[in-house]
Amino acid sequence: MKILLLEDEIMLNESICEYLDAVGHQMHSFLDGLDALESIKENSYDLLILDINVPGIDGLSFLEQMHKLKIHVPSIYISALVDIEDISRAYNLGCYDYLKKPFHLKELTLRIDRVKVDKEIPRVHLRLSTNYSYDQEHSLLLFNNEPQVLTKKQSQIIDLLARNRGMVVDFEQFRIYVWDENIIDNATIRAEINRLKKFLQEDVLTNVRGMGYMIEKP
Repeated sequence: MKILLLEDEIMLNESICEYLDAVGHQMHSFLDGLDALESIKENSYDLLILDINVPGIDGLSFLEQMHKLKIHVPSIYISALVDIEDISRAYNLGCYDYLKKPFHLKELTLRIDRVKVDKEIPRVHLRLSTNYSYDQEHSLLLFNNEPQVLTKKQSQIIDLLARNRGMVVDFEQFRIYVWDENIIDNATIRAEINRLKKFLQEDVLTNVRGMGYMIEKP
């Protein structure tokens, strides 16, 4: 796998790269979040391994910027942070896994192998409900395999929620991904989502009070 590593502890960075190179991965490592972000704009990666507290731009904001750029790559966070808010934010941003420092490098390879297996399983269509599914390849919402006509914003809302099934998407993520970080209040986002809910023929979208919205895994 072609892996981007963002880790500012030089010795740990070197150890991870040496170990993963030895087991056959192609490593591109960075100490600074801004440098890593520039690289991902120009290169494609199979996996990101991200520390959170790094210079330039932190690991969580890094993933937010990727959402803004419409770049979707599986990510594993490695961090000494144990605050549940940080961990929750990481998963809400769509991270695949979270590994607490210190960890054994063998454990990291096991997590990577799981990502590799999941990437190899065809997952073009995501099941959203009894009759709704989502075609990731063509960004289409399907009802009984029939494409549904949505507005641009509705399509982006479904795309964001479908790709994060089982996780709560908060209002800030909607602002970043759907409204391109424009200053939009929560009421406007709710109104747009409510219009979408009225259009849908099944209860696909769940309102998680005080947090945001999600599509539960059926």
